[in-house]
Amino acid sequence: MTAPPTMNTAAWTDDEFVARRAEIEQRLARVTELEHKLAQQNATYTSPTSQQQTTSTPATKAAPPAKKPRGAPKPFDPSKYTTRLIALKFAYLGSNYNGYEHHANNTTPLPTIEEELWRALKKTRLILPTPKPGLKEDDINWEGCEYSKCGRTDRGVSAFGQVIGIRVRSNRPKPKPKKKLKLEDGTAAAQEGSNDAMEGVEGAAGAPKEAEEEYEEPAFDDVKDEMPYCRVLNNVLPPDIRILAWCPNPGESFSARFNCKERRYKYFFTNPAFAPSPGASGVYKSGERSMREGWLDIAAMREAAGYLEGLHDFRNLCKVDPAKQITNFERRIFHTSIDRWNGGSGFAKYARNPQFQIPGLEAEDRQAIVVGGGDGNEDENGPGLFTFNVHGSAFLWHQVRHLVAVLFLVGQGLEKPTIVKELLDVQKNPTKPKYEMATDTPLVLWDCVFPAIQDGHPEHSQPDAMNWIYVGDERAFKGPRGNGMEEKFGHGGVIPDLWEVWHKRRIDEVLAGSLLDLVAAQGPQDGSGDGPVEKKGKGMR
Repeated sequence: MTAPPTMNTAAWTDDEFVARRAEIEQRLARVTELEHKLAQQNATYTSPTSQQQTTSTPATKAAPPAKKPRGAPKPFDPSKYTTRLIALKFAYLGSNYNGYEHHANNTTPLPTIEEELWRALKKTRLILPTPKPGLKEDDINWEGCEYSKCGRTDRGVSAFGQVIGIRVRSNRPKPKPKKKLKLEDGTAAAQEGSNDAMEGVEGAAGAPKEAEEEYEEPAFDDVKDEMPYCRVLNNVLPPDIRILAWCPNPGESFSARFNCKERRYKYFFTNPAFAPSPGASGVYKSGERSMREGWLDIAAMREAAGYLEGLHDFRNLCKVDPAKQITNFERRIFHTSIDRWNGGSGFAKYARNPQFQIPGLEAEDRQAIVVGGGDGNEDENGPGLFTFNVHGSAFLWHQVRHLVAVLFLVGQGLEKPTIVKELLDVQKNPTKPKYEMATDTPLVLWDCVFPAIQDGHPEHSQPDAMNWIYVGDERAFKGPRGNGMEEKFGHGGVIPDLWEVWHKRRIDEVLAGSLLDLVAAQGPQDGSGDGPVEKKGKGMR
């Protein structure tokens, strides 16, 4: 059979194209007319009254068949499924939430992370909570789920490595009874072994005893055959809450709270911390050196942060909750540092101008104070974004925000770095001084560490030993490689979802920063006046 000849339209004129189009439209109209007539004939022949109609009676258009009503959804039977204890690692941006923890009978203006997580687990029927007297179907109920949480972040605080333990529904089939073979006389025998195997065994002869039914475990891979927990939950969670990984074998008695031996926080801040004023009006005296409002002495802050490391009593660096009646305020800090974040990119450029700088600083001093050292690279010098990093075994209520507040006082020159030592000496300073803690939004629970050794309280930081299956991990897929990349970067994946969240906020940041630079460049900028007016700031009281 030969292929139909191809039509060469390269040399056609406009009139030939128009004529060809008219011919095609005419044929299509004829086909449509024939299809309509055929549908009318079929409706006439299949109509229950068609036998009573004469041939002279015109056929009427049959009514469309009524849709079959959708039946009620089948009730979910938890007994048909197996469950398993897993760990989930997830991230969230906390600005739209009233903190992590849900409190019963306490309605908050914003939802909590825990409430959103519970709704997602319940909607996907991953958790099978035991009914609790006095609770409605929609009330938060973790009964029977072996639920545990690692950290309880406050309102506005974010987390990029929060961890929970939870017992969830599994794809693992339930054990099945072993098949029995039928003998010629109609009796049943176990598939493995026979009566001959009992020969010579005392008590084998005589009246038959009721044997316990044996079960066999179907073949099942703990990861490849398991439900895609991350994808299932991410499909129903808000876009600013994302499940990042799950651990298939955290341990039979795993507790996200007690098995976590180290929590790592980052607090983001800018330098200058707030808008500096040009000229002498923005200068104040800090010891023997002049400081400009807004700028922070990074080197002094690093010195103060170093005093926090070790085992200390932090009652003067936290918020005491009278309801909990805590008597032990000792906590161990493994590591502290203050680092420039991502080269300080995206910061308002106008603050680089000389009239907004700290007066009287040489290049080397400026590099040490403003940036905290370095090679003097132009991109690393001047205003930018920094992080205060702190790793510890556990933290008290609002402890990190209190630490940052004291470091800010040191950075502005309002307190000396040794103030940290004095606050940690509870014998010398048994009463907490008055000072305002830092704001909540820049704080992030960066990671939670679960080391292999769980005994006691470690004195040093240890590596995480959890077997995390991250989104896109090829270990979770059967067949050829590449499915993980699609789940992570493809349509509906984690990266596109987070890109949308980042893109909107990044545009907002760029617009606000551009407006700031534009207004700063308009009108007077040098702040020149009659003379320097120095003012002295206030520290703790």
